[in-house]
Amino acid sequence: MKKIAIQGEYMTLGQLLKSVDLIASGGEAKIFLQTYQVLINGEPDDRRGRKLYPQDKIGIEGYGEIYLV
Repeated sequence: MKKIAIQGEYMTLGQLLKSVDLIASGGEAKIFLQTYQVLINGEPDDRRGRKLYPQDKIGIEGYGEIYLV
């Protein structure tokens, strides 16, 4: 499980995907989320603007799990 530190109150799902180099730009987030299943705290979500907070656990199909701190 990879740990990522949030640099503010929250981070969006699109920002997270970009920070772990799964997408090159924010515009690619929509296509990525339509292609791969993403689980946030065990629940599927495909909203690139979804706010993520410390202690959220994100599972990305084909990549693994990320824990926000």
